[in-house]
Amino acid sequence: MRILIVEDERKTAAYLQKGLSESGFVVDVAHRGDDGLHLALTQEYDVIVLDVMLPARDGWSVLAALRQAGRPTPVLFLTARDAVPDRVKGLELGADDYLVKPFAFSELLARVRSILRRGPSRQPETLRVADLEFDFVRHKATRGGQRLDLTPKEFALLSLLAQRHGEVLSRTLIAEQVWDMHFDSDTNVVDVAVRRLRRKVDDAFAPKLIHTVRGSGYVLEERPV
Repeated sequence: MRILIVEDERKTAAYLQKGLSESGFVVDVAHRGDDGLHLALTQEYDVIVLDVMLPARDGWSVLAALRQAGRPTPVLFLTARDAVPDRVKGLELGADDYLVKPFAFSELLARVRSILRRGPSRQPETLRVADLEFDFVRHKATRGGQRLDLTPKEFALLSLLAQRHGEVLSRTLIAEQVWDMHFDSDTNVVDVAVRRLRRKVDDAFAPKLIHTVRGSGYVLEERPV
């Protein structure tokens, strides 16, 4: 899941980027309204966290331009402006939620997940592949009823494989979706991550679910014995 943060306070932006990345999201950051609008119009995001008071172009006009362009990407306004007319204006322009600074990160994360659950292409709350189960709300995965001890990146990788189970995913696609990177073909970051993930997901269980497709990538699926 990809999130765009448009926030000119660099300390706040870095704090949000770190927290959301640790929660399994791929996060881009823009510090100006015009830069944020450009990213929002040229990239695909699941949620945009948008400040109101921005240099070059304020959040109101960024959201208005997005909606005029027919982009339905959910927007969570994050701002110090807590007057009722400001909140009403944001919602009338097409915002999905409004959070006033200062805020608790746990509340922002809960609001982001709530937006994703009710969105048109929302992430499912739970998912099951064989005896592998995901609870996306609680951010946990179990296999055979045993909870898997996964890092945020491992959870993001396994979630991607599971949500597209049965589909062979290339290393390039995995790197873009999980690490937000375009990497040289000699880089083995994906292979190393998959090996570590297999130790936790497959080594102690049967059947094996994560498979290598030589020359193509990886697939998560239950194969007949």
